[in-house]
Amino acid sequence: MSLSDGPTLDLTVVVPYFNPGDRVRETVEVLVRTLSATGASFEVIAVSDGSTDGSEQALADLSSDLVHTVRLRHNCGKGEALRVGFTMGQGRFLGFIDGDGDLPPDQVATLAAIAREPGRPVPDVVLGSKRHPASQVVYPPLRRFYSWVWQQLVLALFGLRVSDTQTGLKLVRREVLAEVLPRMLEKRFAFDLELLVVASRLGYGRFVEVPVHIRQRFGSTVSPSAMAGMFADLIAIFYRVRISRFYDRPRP
Repeated sequence: MSLSDGPTLDLTVVVPYFNPGDRVRETVEVLVRTLSATGASFEVIAVSDGSTDGSEQALADLSSDLVHTVRLRHNCGKGEALRVGFTMGQGRFLGFIDGDGDLPPDQVATLAAIAREPGRPVPDVVLGSKRHPASQVVYPPLRRFYSWVWQQLVLALFGLRVSDTQTGLKLVRREVLAEVLPRMLEKRFAFDLELLVVASRLGYGRFVEVPVHIRQRFGSTVSPSAMAGMFADLIAIFYRVRISRFYDRPRP
């Protein structure tokens, strides 16, 4: 099945993870309980990005009707794990949530409700935002500073009026993803930015931001070297948008 085929489910949620320990099972279990309560038809695709801590075994006995597991042989990056999961998805909307547990997985229900809300235009992308006024987030001042600098650059370089491109909670309409994903090149953390930039470039501009609640643990770390890599990716995306016009070419 490809994204160009018609959907057979309401929702696909991809859970990318790399060495999260047992936390990935809790994330998937809460996700299944939450989505079951919505009445929507759904599937969860958990993609191990070359994990080496045995965390894949934590999912071994979950229902294969609702939870599909995929293992990448090597650590390729979050973006590549998402690409693999998305290409398998059968949902009318396809989303993802990080598997490390920082974002409570029950928040996916909020995104799904907005995507299916009657009486309003169907959004192209629904995204969680740490910078939404109603968000409840506790994270280090340096991380907050990095986030602010990143978003200022995103606005200056792409004119993308999204307050937070990087929170690991998003839902994308299938038709949008079918056009956007074949044009994307990023395999790591700039995947989120490239997704939004390319969607906007192709004329999909109905982005709906929703508040998130992030636990105090905030386990993921962003080192200066990781930030340098992300900024290099940002410049590469800018080059493809403004100089080579790569994203304007016919879909592969």
